[in-house]
Amino acid sequence: MMRKSLHSLFLLLRTLTIVVMVQAQDQSGFISLDCGLPEKSSYTEVTIGINYISDANFIETGVSMSVSPEDKATHQKQLGYLRSFPNGARNCYKINVASATKYLIRANFLYGNYDGLNELPQFDLHLGANFWETVKLTNSSWSYTTEIIHTPSLDYVHICLVNTGKGTPFISAIELRMLDNKTYDAQSSGSLARFLRLDLGSITNLTYRYKDDVYDRLWDPVNLKQWKQLSSTLTNDELSQNHYKPPAVVMSTAAAPANSSASLDLMWEPNNVDEQYYVYMHFNEIQKLAANQTRSFNITMNGKFWFGPLVPAYQSTTTIYSPSAVTGATNYTVSLFQTEKSSLPPIVNAIEIYLVKDFSQLETHQDDVAAITNIKDSYNVARNWQGDPCAPIAYMWEGLNCSFEGKSSPRITSLDLSSSELTGQISSYISKLTMLQYLDLSNNSLSGSIPYFLTQLQSLKFLNLENNNFTGLVPSELLDRSKKGSLSLSVGQNPNLCTSASSCNQRIETIKKKKNNVAIPVVASVVGVLVLLIISAAAIIFSVKKRKPQAAVNIHVKPKYPNEPPIKAKQQQYSFNELVNITNNFERLLGEGGFGKVYYGIIDDTEVAVKILSATSEHVYQQFLAEASGFIICKNVSNLEQHFKPF
Repeated sequence: MMRKSLHSLFLLLRTLTIVVMVQAQDQSGFISLDCGLPEKSSYTEVTIGINYISDANFIETGVSMSVSPEDKATHQKQLGYLRSFPNGARNCYKINVASATKYLIRANFLYGNYDGLNELPQFDLHLGANFWETVKLTNSSWSYTTEIIHTPSLDYVHICLVNTGKGTPFISAIELRMLDNKTYDAQSSGSLARFLRLDLGSITNLTYRYKDDVYDRLWDPVNLKQWKQLSSTLTNDELSQNHYKPPAVVMSTAAAPANSSASLDLMWEPNNVDEQYYVYMHFNEIQKLAANQTRSFNITMNGKFWFGPLVPAYQSTTTIYSPSAVTGATNYTVSLFQTEKSSLPPIVNAIEIYLVKDFSQLETHQDDVAAITNIKDSYNVARNWQGDPCAPIAYMWEGLNCSFEGKSSPRITSLDLSSSELTGQISSYISKLTMLQYLDLSNNSLSGSIPYFLTQLQSLKFLNLENNNFTGLVPSELLDRSKKGSLSLSVGQNPNLCTSASSCNQRIETIKKKKNNVAIPVVASVVGVLVLLIISAAAIIFSVKKRKPQAAVNIHVKPKYPNEPPIKAKQQQYSFNELVNITNNFERLLGEGGFGKVYYGIIDDTEVAVKILSATSEHVYQQFLAEASGFIICKNVSNLEQHFKPF
């Protein structure tokens, strides 16, 4: 069978030297990455004249490695380095391209025992959100190449290496070649993976690519004993081309049946009967026929008429391809039959067979991709956020959840960045996640006010902002939605945050500097009650370890009301944030008296008590000061818990 005979032949011949032409050609539309090459490095591979650059700017992860010296010496330079991915289930390249433009995308792999383990890995390759191929290596010193023709809908593509538990993924080189959009017109939403691309009737047994082929396709030589080889001399300038532009060196040779009266048969076997294939055949009459000579033939596919009669033009490319995918057979045979009027047997110069890849999984909605990418950059998210955020589902970004509805692009509906060491304000890019239902930013160090744009996330059902450093007022719209039960809202453990305008107005009093640089920290309690925080027990310093007497710490507190005598003490001031640190965010309640609650705290390894005034009248305040003054003159109190039982 052709699949067995031809496919094994071109795999073997791929190791031969690739012949190149000497004239310079434009490499616009080429992207050539040497994976693992040191950052900012570049070079030209002299045997093929292609310019390669480092892949470092196209991926965030991976480790640069080198193949063995023996393998480096016997392969082209772009296969000498590789990038290995020992960490993460999915690691992705992001490469900018021209959207809606057809590309040939090629991935190259050479293990070369780079890790010294001499164990060939197996792993998956994804293009965007879709499975491309399983990479199965058969020899440490043989390079493995896979190609696909793909039209990106976006201005970038993701090429992802996926760890399937059978060894560490790696990649040696990535090559993208822009094609003419009029070529390889498959009537399918899928992309086309190369199954075979053969130079038929070759007389050199060499694999050709750039610079012979302007699209840098790889043409593998094949000859069978039942064929007759025909050849001529032909240059690219002499060959009249179509959009496919097969190289002249390939089109200068052809295969014909050894028995001129027999058909010319090309056969292959699919991997399974459900696979779909597109066939492209290239023809050129390489002989200048005499007036009494004709070459005309019909083409069939598995015995059914496909095209004809075809009369190849001299030094001119004609491409015939299947208008729709062929499928459902256990084997395929393309046969070329000489017509009755033809004096010469059929010929064919080259054939390409492509396997349809079902890339039906849509990538995440681009508004969401842009938003979550900016959020990632804003917070320097230390997670393996690579590739498409939502798809495939098995590799959805950690902390995200997405909706998948019919033929629509996935949308981000949940974002959990809790306990992620975030700092700064809530990113405005979150407002761009318009389908967000769940947002958890708790247990971070976020600060500033809660932004109003959160109220405009109409789908939001859960919002957790607990245990941060937010200040100011919770937007009333969020509070209203919480009261109505349409939003689960959590804003606790934000000491400087209040839930109404009146409580905020009472909470913050202007801190005025005087010569002695003292101030009264004023804050509101969680329920919005104005409290005055005074380290009333700052005068009661305890030495728990050895119960040694301690001198009182005297605090000079600025009077709240005019003409009020200050509490005499050594000058020592505390900001509100310092009080939060002293009491570990008011974590340990010691007791509660007539004027307020008392909390345990530590200053410079010394235990103190912090009492919070829970009423705001001048009478209560004066009594509170009197009590605090009384504590300040107390000394050598050794039992903190006993002293601050309820008054």
